[in-house]
Amino acid sequence: MVVSTLDDAQTAPIPIFRGPRRLRDSFLSLSHRNFRRFQIAHFMLHTAAWMFRIAVDWLALEITGNVSAVGLLVFVQWAPIIVLGPYGAMIADRFPRRVTVALIYGVFAMLTTVLAVITLAGVVELWHIVVIAFVIGVMYTVEIPARVVLLSEMVSPANLQNAISVYAIVFWLGGVLGPLISGVIIANAGTGWSIVVYSMACAGVAATVALLRVGELRVIPAVAFTRPQFFETVRYARSKPTIFWPLVLIAFFAVFALPVGVTLSGMAKNVYESGAAGFGLYTSMLALGALIGALVSTRVRSLRLRTVIMTAAMFALLQMLSGFGLSTVVFITLLVAVGCLRLVYEVVSDSLVQLSCNPMVRGRIVSLYVSVVAGGQALGGPLLGALSDGLGPQAALMLSGAIPLVAAIVIGVIVGRRSSLVTTFRLGKGRSALGSVVREPE
Repeated sequence: MVVSTLDDAQTAPIPIFRGPRRLRDSFLSLSHRNFRRFQIAHFMLHTAAWMFRIAVDWLALEITGNVSAVGLLVFVQWAPIIVLGPYGAMIADRFPRRVTVALIYGVFAMLTTVLAVITLAGVVELWHIVVIAFVIGVMYTVEIPARVVLLSEMVSPANLQNAISVYAIVFWLGGVLGPLISGVIIANAGTGWSIVVYSMACAGVAATVALLRVGELRVIPAVAFTRPQFFETVRYARSKPTIFWPLVLIAFFAVFALPVGVTLSGMAKNVYESGAAGFGLYTSMLALGALIGALVSTRVRSLRLRTVIMTAAMFALLQMLSGFGLSTVVFITLLVAVGCLRLVYEVVSDSLVQLSCNPMVRGRIVSLYVSVVAGGQALGGPLLGALSDGLGPQAALMLSGAIPLVAAIVIGVIVGRRSSLVTTFRLGKGRSALGSVVREPE
């Protein structure tokens, strides 16, 4: 039965930590040995992955001279999840996640080694990058749900949200370092060596995951092969407001706000004329903000739908403002703020969805969520690339924030009405500027 109204139980906060919060509690999930080893390997991986991302994006821009080529790479990497996402989740649920993730990263290492060799040999062409990005995208359809469920197998349920935050910290710490390192390497030695580093990091993750202590994993039982239950999964998500509305909201953000890297390459080349080093710097500042946001997210004590919506709206507003063509210092400052709010939004949204569903269907719900995110970016990458080439990077950047902002406001109004809430603005000492109160019956 489809839920048409939201009662207090459906929109109540989900507690994720009880008792006084201490600083050391921000990293509780690292007390699990497998998760700690996993994150050490992934710190190296994420740093190298950001190096790889900057390298291939700049390589495509150099080969073609068009920002649209960067958008094309986003499309071919994420488009397979739109079609193959349910099948990828089915495979991820059928086989041991540890083995699956290890094998996939072994293949990633081989693919990127091939790309590194042809790049260093000076014979790389755009189609080489496109084909390898597409194959990686196909494998992501299995790797993402398998990795997400593996993460939940490494920690206790009480530490799952903290594990998601810590994973985000590691990811964005790599995002701060990787682009800066890659920008320097590209400027002095060429793009090929950044790709070599990523290949080595993938091999390291494959070995680390393969050697995790099986006895310490909270293994979720494998599920027998069945036809992909896409419509059943959608109906399940539709019946739960704390899953459905975050899915609707992330769809808008995935298309317009998340592929912001496409516009940053245009800002570096055409607006601020700062080249590959500038592109790396802007991406690093976005990642620095996200790192700060990840640290903030470890302090979250409960999850609530309206928190997701409000955080999304603030993120979109700042991204829109960053496109106004202000000074370089102001632009960089806004990127840090955008990255911070983006990460807090992503963590609370992802955590709310995962903790709102039954563990036995978590893989399918995660696959649906990832399919929406990936499908949106597959569409949004080429769209923002075309807008950057047609209207200019600044206009594209402003639109990338303005459209999700409108979506967040509309969804907030709908949720507020269905849960008998109204949004209020209050100014005064000791009071929150933004809040919600129960609406009196008419």
